[in-house]
Amino acid sequence: MTTAPLRISCHDCSLEHTAACGDCVVTFILRRQPDDAVVVEVDELRALRTLSDGGLVPQLRHTG
Repeated sequence: MTTAPLRISCHDCSLEHTAACGDCVVTFILRRQPDDAVVVEVDELRALRTLSDGGLVPQLRHTG
Protein backbone atom coordinates (compact mmCIF):
# COMPACT_ATOMS: atom_id res chain seq x y z
CA MET A 1 0.00 0.00 0.00
CA THR A 2 1.38 3.38 -0.99
CA THR A 3 0.46 6.42 1.05
CA ALA A 4 0.75 10.01 -0.02
CA PRO A 5 3.53 11.96 1.68
CA LEU A 6 2.53 14.15 4.59
CA ARG A 7 2.75 17.80 3.63
CA ILE A 8 2.93 20.30 6.47
CA SER A 9 2.76 23.95 5.54
CA CYS A 10 2.42 26.98 7.76
CA HIS A 11 0.24 28.49 5.04
CA ASP A 12 -2.37 25.77 5.64
CA CYS A 13 -2.41 26.28 9.42
CA SER A 14 -5.41 28.05 10.94
CA LEU A 15 -3.09 29.51 13.60
CA GLU A 16 -0.58 31.03 11.19
CA HIS A 17 0.66 34.46 12.34
CA THR A 18 -0.61 33.97 15.89
CA ALA A 19 1.18 33.52 19.20
CA ALA A 20 0.93 29.74 18.69
CA CYS A 21 3.70 29.90 16.06
CA GLY A 22 6.30 30.54 18.75
CA ASP A 23 5.63 27.14 20.36
CA CYS A 24 5.12 25.13 17.16
CA VAL A 25 7.49 22.29 16.28
CA VAL A 26 6.99 22.96 12.56
CA THR A 27 8.03 26.60 13.00
CA PHE A 28 11.05 25.48 15.02
CA ILE A 29 12.20 23.03 12.35
CA LEU A 30 11.56 25.36 9.43
CA ARG A 31 13.44 28.28 11.01
CA ARG A 32 16.62 26.35 11.80
CA GLN A 33 19.76 26.80 9.73
CA PRO A 34 20.37 24.34 6.89
CA ASP A 35 22.24 21.24 8.08
CA ASP A 36 21.48 22.01 11.77
CA ALA A 37 20.43 18.93 13.69
CA VAL A 38 17.08 18.73 15.43
CA VAL A 39 17.98 17.48 18.91
CA VAL A 40 15.48 15.25 20.68
CA GLU A 41 16.17 14.46 24.32
CA VAL A 42 15.95 10.85 25.55
CA ASP A 43 12.71 11.46 27.46
CA GLU A 44 11.17 13.06 24.37
CA LEU A 45 12.27 10.11 22.23
CA ARG A 46 10.65 7.70 24.68
CA ALA A 47 7.42 9.69 24.51
CA LEU A 48 7.50 9.68 20.71
CA ARG A 49 8.09 5.92 20.65
CA THR A 50 5.21 5.39 23.09
CA LEU A 51 2.90 7.44 20.88
CA SER A 52 4.10 5.52 17.84
CA ASP A 53 3.66 2.13 19.51
CA GLY A 54 0.09 3.15 20.39
CA GLY A 55 -0.66 4.07 16.78
CA LEU A 56 -1.12 7.76 17.58
CA VAL A 57 1.75 8.96 15.37
CA PRO A 58 3.56 7.29 12.45
CA GLN A 59 6.52 4.98 13.04
CA LEU A 60 9.75 6.90 13.57
CA ARG A 61 11.90 6.70 10.46
CA HIS A 62 15.24 7.96 11.78
CA THR A 63 17.75 5.38 12.84
CA GLY A 64 21.14 6.27 14.09
